[in-house]
Amino acid sequence: MRTSKEYLDKLSKMRPNIYIDGKCVGRDHPKIIHASNAIQLTFDKANDPEFSKWLTATSHRSGKPINRFNHIHQSPEDLLLKQEMTRKLCNLMGGCIQRCMGADSMNGLSVITKNCDLKYGTDYHERWLKYLDYFQENDLICAASQTDSKGDRRKRPAEQEDPDMYLHVVERREDGVVVSGAKLHNTMAPYADELIAFPTRALGKNETDYAIAFAIPADTEGVYLISRQAFSIEREENMKAPYTELGDIESMTVFDRVFVPNERIFLNGETDMGGQLALMFALYHRHSYCGCKPGVGDVITGTTALIAEYNGTDKMDHTKDVLADMISVAELVYAAGIASSVTSSKAPSGTQVPNVIYANVGRRHAGHNMYHEYEHLCDIAGGLPATLPLTPEYNNPDIGDFVRKYTKRRVDIPEENHYRAYHLASDILTGEFGAAILIAGVHGGGSPIMEDIAILGSYDLQGKKKLAKYLAGINGD
Repeated sequence: MRTSKEYLDKLSKMRPNIYIDGKCVGRDHPKIIHASNAIQLTFDKANDPEFSKWLTATSHRSGKPINRFNHIHQSPEDLLLKQEMTRKLCNLMGGCIQRCMGADSMNGLSVITKNCDLKYGTDYHERWLKYLDYFQENDLICAASQTDSKGDRRKRPAEQEDPDMYLHVVERREDGVVVSGAKLHNTMAPYADELIAFPTRALGKNETDYAIAFAIPADTEGVYLISRQAFSIEREENMKAPYTELGDIESMTVFDRVFVPNERIFLNGETDMGGQLALMFALYHRHSYCGCKPGVGDVITGTTALIAEYNGTDKMDHTKDVLADMISVAELVYAAGIASSVTSSKAPSGTQVPNVIYANVGRRHAGHNMYHEYEHLCDIAGGLPATLPLTPEYNNPDIGDFVRKYTKRRVDIPEENHYRAYHLASDILTGEFGAAILIAGVHGGGSPIMEDIAILGSYDLQGKKKLAKYLAGINGD
């Protein structure tokens, strides 16, 4: 297993192809390093005895210890440990831990490549196993590249006037394929070792060029990572806090005639499997959200409770109602993830697959309540998070005393504690990263309608109607 330093050293040697602030930069750029703090934590905690139970696993391939983020789930316990690990790490960072993208992609590929081989006699699973060995041996970070730009939403991939609206094969060679298109919303792609690309939706039989899945180094020629940062509000040195170490960079990942060698192709033209892979990744990712979103919920709930305590409103019935609601959301989502783990099933590949209904119900519940959680924090904290003077004013010798005096509430709590609590609320409610987490809480892992589709497509509604007929005395079933 690598250290965070080894991870950063490898990034620094990659070809510069990241565009941020209008310039092409390398992976040693300060913003890239800052955004990678969450990923660095996954390396550091794997070597921490207090966290190694969650952060390490035994490879079912090599028998060696590996980072759990690079593990292929073999049992319900693996899914439970992944969920626990995600919540704990989100607590430590204060938000998204990001590395689950690669874990969920690899587990999805594990299932679908085997299913494709069984149906079509292909050799994708063997190719993927060789890649898995490389992935685990080198403790790699992979970014999921799934969501296409999609163009005109009324039209299917093959109907678009510009075929690049969905990533597709533009040239087939004896040794591989050439692809063009773009993948959007690629969390942490600028500080990933590799990109794993795969379809975003169900495909028709005439859309074989769009049924493509592969893995390539993130600095491959023809790949452009057009990036947008999301960081907490900048603070002066004496007011730094763990939450300020968190950041995220999202990528519009452009593939401009990118060559992919055969050994890195895991799906190539099997349209039915393309749709299944899209759903399988989403299933694993929604299960991850059943750990991630409770972890983020812990942060928002804790901040709300702390502000209420500092304001002297923590014993009021309204505050208790708000906190009970927030706790219920987090723990019901977490419980859905547990249920999805313990009722999981084993795929032909040997990979443990979460229960579809429970994972999607948990993710749906999290997404539908994300804005409500922010609303609760906003309600209890009032308007100050949006108007709080920032740390240059706090430190200013002429006006700093005023800032400290007028952000204080209770005389028995230090002024600085009041200020830090409100700054955290301000980071969550008004900071770049807080806003990004809010939208990701709704759309990450697929927009809400996709959770509805997954639930309705897997749920036994006919059985429930038969039950109703039985109780109503309706004959015939």
